[in-house]
Amino acid sequence: MSGTVSDAELGEVRGAGFGVHGLGYTELAADEPIRLNRRAPYSTLTQTEGGSAPPASTPAPAPTRPVGEAPPEETQVATVDSLPEGQNALLGAGRLVIEPSIEYSRSSSNRLVFRGAVIAEGIQIGLIDANDTARDTIASSIAIRYALTDRLEIEARVPFIYRSDRVTTLSQGTTSTTQTFELEGSNMGDAEVSARYQLNRGRNGAPIFVAGARVKSDTGLGPFDLARDTQGVSTELATGSGFWAVQGSLSAMYPTDPAVLFANVSYMYNMPRDIDRTLGTVTVGNVDPGDSIGVGFGFGFSMNPRFSYSLGYSHSYVMPTETELNGSLQRSTELQVGSLQLGLSFRTTERLTLSASVDMGLTEDAPDVRVSFRAPFRW
Repeated sequence: MSGTVSDAELGEVRGAGFGVHGLGYTELAADEPIRLNRRAPYSTLTQTEGGSAPPASTPAPAPTRPVGEAPPEETQVATVDSLPEGQNALLGAGRLVIEPSIEYSRSSSNRLVFRGAVIAEGIQIGLIDANDTARDTIASSIAIRYALTDRLEIEARVPFIYRSDRVTTLSQGTTSTTQTFELEGSNMGDAEVSARYQLNRGRNGAPIFVAGARVKSDTGLGPFDLARDTQGVSTELATGSGFWAVQGSLSAMYPTDPAVLFANVSYMYNMPRDIDRTLGTVTVGNVDPGDSIGVGFGFGFSMNPRFSYSLGYSHSYVMPTETELNGSLQRSTELQVGSLQLGLSFRTTERLTLSASVDMGLTEDAPDVRVSFRAPFRW
């Protein structure tokens, strides 16, 4: 029968649709896949009588050789605001940030020392000394950070410290004696200046490396500058270390949208100082504070353009301090300070960001908890 379509041809029509003139199979390239329900963009359709649109034109063949130049390499930028202090990307040339902050930390210890002999379970002969210590510290500071170039920024920070200590001691022998000491102190802390320089641009997915240098002064009230009674016991608390220090650091950030991985290593050198002061019956000569080595790692995750959080771990190894007492050199024990870090950040406006962080001590020498709030304001 003339004008009829076989079953095979009908199947092909249903699968591919009609071309410009009937079954225009010759218009398809040999390796071009057949896409179902292919239609031209809405902007190219013109309404004709009967509401039908003109057929789509034949697609142009793909170029056989590259056209133009390759796109420039992209620079990765870390934009997670909740990263720990000093771990984020640089500001950019000419930008200024003013950052007020407040921090609360709590340290406590409870130690029991028995000097004697245990005859039987529950029966002891000797002395028992118990010591319960609680230290609370509130530190507020103002920091100003300015980017001289796209790869170099400087920062200055001035803190104010308030401290409150309570120490309770119990000595039990033939009689029991309990003493409680409470001390407070408030004064300016150790001011510091720092600089950060971005070593590379982090192109094509490479990590970003930032080198840092920090100088800490002794503007705070040091432990050897305190007022003391006739027995050499201090009547107030220190608000600074009493020593100058210089720190070098290297940080790495690896952006992997929507997260940023980070790691850092640092070394702090504490400068020795000749105290030359008599406290009670002890004369303090040269004091060499222990240097410290720090490492840290973690990640920051951006939930959306305004909210992000971070999780990390930091650890510091503090070397022993050497102190000259009455002409004899005394050496303290080393310290291991490890903390788990959790940070949150919310960008309220293009200029103002609210950030909070919580550090939980995981080693005996670390503070039990430290909570801080920051409000960096960008100009």
